[in-house]
Amino acid sequence: MSAIHFSNFRLDEDKDCFLYIGELKNYGLNAFLKKALTRYFNRPFQFIAIVPDVLEQYNYDNLIVINPLVESTDGECVLKKSCRINAREFMAAVSENPKVISLVHQILRRQPKLFLNMYESLPEMSLDRIEGVTILGPDKEIAARSNNKAVQMSALKEMVPVVDFKFCNGYQSLIDSTDQLWSTWTDGIFVTKEYSAAGINSTVASCKKDIEDKFNGDDTSYIISRFMPHTLDPTVLAVVANQDDVFIAGVADQRIEDGNRFTGSTFPTTASPEHTKELIRHTRTVGKWLAGQGYRGIFGCDYIITNENEVRFLEINARKQGTTLEFCCTLDQALGADAPNLPELELWAVVEGIFPANAREMNPVLPPVHWGTYNYKIHQPVFTETYIPQQTREQETFENVAKGRLKKDYLILEHIGTNFTLAEGAFLARVVAVAQDRDSVDQGIVQGRKIIELTFTTQIKTER
Repeated sequence: MSAIHFSNFRLDEDKDCFLYIGELKNYGLNAFLKKALTRYFNRPFQFIAIVPDVLEQYNYDNLIVINPLVESTDGECVLKKSCRINAREFMAAVSENPKVISLVHQILRRQPKLFLNMYESLPEMSLDRIEGVTILGPDKEIAARSNNKAVQMSALKEMVPVVDFKFCNGYQSLIDSTDQLWSTWTDGIFVTKEYSAAGINSTVASCKKDIEDKFNGDDTSYIISRFMPHTLDPTVLAVVANQDDVFIAGVADQRIEDGNRFTGSTFPTTASPEHTKELIRHTRTVGKWLAGQGYRGIFGCDYIITNENEVRFLEINARKQGTTLEFCCTLDQALGADAPNLPELELWAVVEGIFPANAREMNPVLPPVHWGTYNYKIHQPVFTETYIPQQTREQETFENVAKGRLKKDYLILEHIGTNFTLAEGAFLARVVAVAQDRDSVDQGIVQGRKIIELTFTTQIKTER
């Protein structure tokens, strides 16, 4: 059973409370949901965030850190290493924690209903079995089924333009199928397990050895698709309330490295107006299909635009995406404070099955700001020698640039801290750049990355 690594929360007697359960990078979303709940129920709300992020410092209010990978004594991390945890393991650890369960009952003695706001609805979350607890997002089982790539491709292949694909039931089927395709799918074969995010369970293979090195005989179900050389990796963020109501937040461009590794996004998209309209149209089609499955809430769709100038659908992310907070900040400036933002639209989708009457989409031609994100992940083991103070003013930065108080700015967020040993692939920090033009955004990303690189060395220290 996982102990609480850090805690600084306090309950305000004059406010109702909801719980956020997810990674720290989405902490800022709760300000928008707090506003939405206050407006919907006409009473003030606060939130407590339960996160898995193990950092040196926490410049956040009302936080609980739970991570079963941490070796701790009296709340202090004994072995300072990256403790990035699988989302399913984290949800299970939170659900089983007696102090969290006690907190839930304490809150329910003060108010009749407790909402859980989660980055992703996962079956391992079981706190909603407690009477009075409701997940404010998609149904867990529907979300899990909708995130299955085999389910997606089977259902959508006649609705939207997809890449050529094939299902493989087991590792031997994967090897046999790809052996027959190397000569025709000459640009490579994209191989993924049924569930994958940010490239963790997928690879772009150019030969049999690439598959063997990545999956090592893992006997599970796979989907293979013809890798298509492409010029752009656009992603569309949306909310669905019913089969007639699909709200499009916007279109961004993903930064994909090594063929399948997501490292960030930029907005607005550089796709042509014609392609942008097509991307939005296909996403509404996907949203309508999701609504037919009973899905209600935020989702995203990933695409490519091929070298032949064709749009191809890749996958649904039946959850909030990494760009959700940035889109909330963008919509806040484009539509104004009175217009419902994404968390408020999700609230209405789940509770009412419709959107509020004043819901309106942003003009894609006139974005209030340009922005970009970069997730700094380690390519080899490193040791952190210094830290970057935590910044939490992302929403304020968007407002300053949109209002013309600043032409450009960038933030370095969630830096892990000093004296951590990080393994290859570990997350170190995140950069968000906001500006009035794309070139300035790119400059901010580059500058942020350079500063992050000053905080670590490849000389690993084994004794401290």
